[in-house]
Amino acid sequence: MGDKTLTVRRANQGTMQPKPEQENVLLHAQQQIAFQRIMLQPGVMATTVVCLTQVVTEDELRDDEEYEDIMEDMRQEGGKFGALTNVVIPRPSPNGEPVPGLGKVFLKYLDTDGSSKARIGMNGRKFGGNEVVAVFYPEDKFEQGDYGA
Repeated sequence: MGDKTLTVRRANQGTMQPKPEQENVLLHAQQQIAFQRIMLQPGVMATTVVCLTQVVTEDELRDDEEYEDIMEDMRQEGGKFGALTNVVIPRPSPNGEPVPGLGKVFLKYLDTDGSSKARIGMNGRKFGGNEVVAVFYPEDKFEQGDYGA
């Protein structure tokens, strides 16, 4: 139309069920949007929970031995900033269903002093070639096992 190119594609008849990998991509995108909302809130209050992204991949989490190595690394690294009370790394479900928080690492500290040091110390660090993003995570959501925000 005019000097613009118009691309035309055939529409699929009826509704199609999304493939599991498409559901995972959609879920991941929704998680990232919610995560960015949390990050961009002005004046975010420090919590005792720090959420790390861009640290682990789904494939790494499938392997039991690699998962245990990652857990140990996170305990050691996270423990440098304060007293850790819990480390949660959601794993992929065996049947391929979407898992909230997949690819994130949650570090729960005894107090906000430790979590604040961890957030500052780990944000922007390289882990496995990726730049880590560290943000505070709502304690109530963490305690409820809601890792999807």
